[in-house]
Amino acid sequence: MSQKIEKVLITGATGYVADQMLAFMKEQYETVLVDTRKVNRRGEPVEEVNNVDLIDPDRDKYSHLFEGVDAVIHLAYKRRSGDPLDHFNSEKQNVEMAYNVFRSSYDAGIQRVVMASSNHAADWYEHALIHNGGLDIVRPYDLPLSDNFYGWAKATYEHMGFLFASGGMGEGGDGASGSAATGNLLAGNLNTSRKMGIVMVRIGAPRDIETEMYRGKPAAYKRDLGAYISPRDITQLFHKAMEAPDIENEYGVPWQVVYGISNNTRAFWSLTSARKVLGYEPEDDSEITFRSGINELLSESGRVGPIDV
Repeated sequence: MSQKIEKVLITGATGYVADQMLAFMKEQYETVLVDTRKVNRRGEPVEEVNNVDLIDPDRDKYSHLFEGVDAVIHLAYKRRSGDPLDHFNSEKQNVEMAYNVFRSSYDAGIQRVVMASSNHAADWYEHALIHNGGLDIVRPYDLPLSDNFYGWAKATYEHMGFLFASGGMGEGGDGASGSAATGNLLAGNLNTSRKMGIVMVRIGAPRDIETEMYRGKPAAYKRDLGAYISPRDITQLFHKAMEAPDIENEYGVPWQVVYGISNNTRAFWSLTSARKVLGYEPEDDSEITFRSGINELLSESGRVGPIDV
């Protein structure tokens, strides 16, 4: 990506994660803010928010907001409710919203989209292996496997992003009738469209770890110490995800998956891609930030070990 980023569109602009980076983004860039409401979680008005429902399939209602934008940060989502087996319905809408953001960005010629994925895109590894000692660390390019529809949706965002990054969104040999006869079956759709740069950020735990919440729950406390990301680190990570000039993977596809955590002593997700590709240099460590709580609640140190509660 050679162009200078001057104008950034941020979805979910009144939400919890956006609140942590919005002041910085407004200082650095001209911003276009999008959300379905105009106040943040504290009930404070957020200025210049465009009230838009990005789930709406009629993209003509909001496509104009993407015009002239250099990069997009997608943080918006619809909350799920009800029985876990029914979460598919709301998460399907989140997948549709992600598509609308990717598509609107693509149609507007935007060069970089940074999308909030989640650690839950691959949380099966954590739930099944990490906490019982079967695995030490989850890497960003391990096959995304989740045990819930929230994680499924995030993993779907990641795969969808790869489609837009791969240069295969034009007419080619994607299995349509006659592709074998024309020879397109071998090359598929590759190099039939432009490659849009995509960074998927698997956000960890972007919140303070309050001691009182974890009394009698040492395993949960250690887990969240490993997953923590501070406001200044999450701001830096999204900033560098937009600004990194070259995000191509080893196969020449401008698509990256990175974990979003601080430089935590108890980390169990790899920051390799965030560090090497984006130049991410986290400044905080939950072991230091929350040391008073650690001294009070934990009698031993180290990684998130076997579940002990």
